[in-house]
Amino acid sequence: MTKIGIIGAGAIASVHIDSYNRLSEHAKVTAVCDTFRQKADGLIAEKALDATVYDDYEKLLADPVIDAVSICLPPNMHCSVAVIALKMGKHVLVEKPMASSLEECDRMIEASRVSGKILSVVSQNRFNTPFARVKNMLDIGVLGSVVYANFESLWWRGQLYYDLWWSGTWEQESGGCFMSHAVHYLDLMHMLFGMPKRVQSVMSNVVHDNSECEDLGFAVFDYGDKLVQFTCSLVSHGERHGISIEGEKGSISIPWAVSASRALPNGFPEEDTAQREKLEQTYHSIPELPLEGHDAQISNFLKAIRNEEPVVVNGSEGRKTLELVMGIYNSSVSGTSFAFPVATDDAFYRKETMVAAMPKFHEKKKSVDNFSTSKITLGSNMGR
Repeated sequence: MTKIGIIGAGAIASVHIDSYNRLSEHAKVTAVCDTFRQKADGLIAEKALDATVYDDYEKLLADPVIDAVSICLPPNMHCSVAVIALKMGKHVLVEKPMASSLEECDRMIEASRVSGKILSVVSQNRFNTPFARVKNMLDIGVLGSVVYANFESLWWRGQLYYDLWWSGTWEQESGGCFMSHAVHYLDLMHMLFGMPKRVQSVMSNVVHDNSECEDLGFAVFDYGDKLVQFTCSLVSHGERHGISIEGEKGSISIPWAVSASRALPNGFPEEDTAQREKLEQTYHSIPELPLEGHDAQISNFLKAIRNEEPVVVNGSEGRKTLELVMGIYNSSVSGTSFAFPVATDDAFYRKETMVAAMPKFHEKKKSVDNFSTSKITLGSNMGR
């Protein structure tokens, strides 16, 4: 039985606890920590946990009973808490984004290497059946060469969203929609296609006047043999998320759709029914995953702790998503395309120099410690 400590008692902590509870044969939440002690008390009561309350995460980490922690804190705290946890012999599952900078990611990865403890970064959408099926289809080559893909990460947030004390500042949140929301689909992009060669991007803040950071952005990634277009938004009513992939032998999309064309003698298209049916059959022949989302990733984390399987999203894999974000920010600020990788002497490698380089679209003037409700939307039906 792996004993779990939850650090941070905000909305996402509830998601982690629910997953651990559904995996209760192998894990038990024994401690919850938050600087606002009443939040930790409330979460323990809500989930009917037999757990100790802490208001100091170092005291939680000093508890010898605890084997592993879920870090559910603001992004600017991920690195410092993760490094201490790893040094104190705890396995670490950290929420997205992995950290505030690539330099912080590298410190976390090194702490994991030295301690021999697992570091995993939450990327729950990798563990959803539609994405797993499409990944399988690309791996076996049923589309032929991919020439173009389009990713839409379209969310909606009201003005009050950025009133939370740490939200909407480069220093605390380290970014806007690309950093806090698009990480889901940027992670899926490099899972499907690997890392691109270059990116050209533009971003702005068009609605949220209590945030320094972007709420709308566009990026085009150049892979050499294909282009990937990426749209990220916090201004899209209805919150639409999707991927479309165009290959030599057909087109597939998430939410699932498929089409295939062949050329008439004049080059115009007609439907290739046989190829479309082949792609349809291939997709549905791939088995559904037994667990999905946070449940599946946390199950993988627990199995890795028990040495039953390798961790799917380790620190090095999680770092790639942040590198994509930093490339986007570099290009947006410079007004030119950016060539990967991000070098260690680049301004966008370290937090302090990245923050200094970023535009402040608005001045943050309002701040609250907590919201009256902790209800959030996770995009949990992404791909459905």
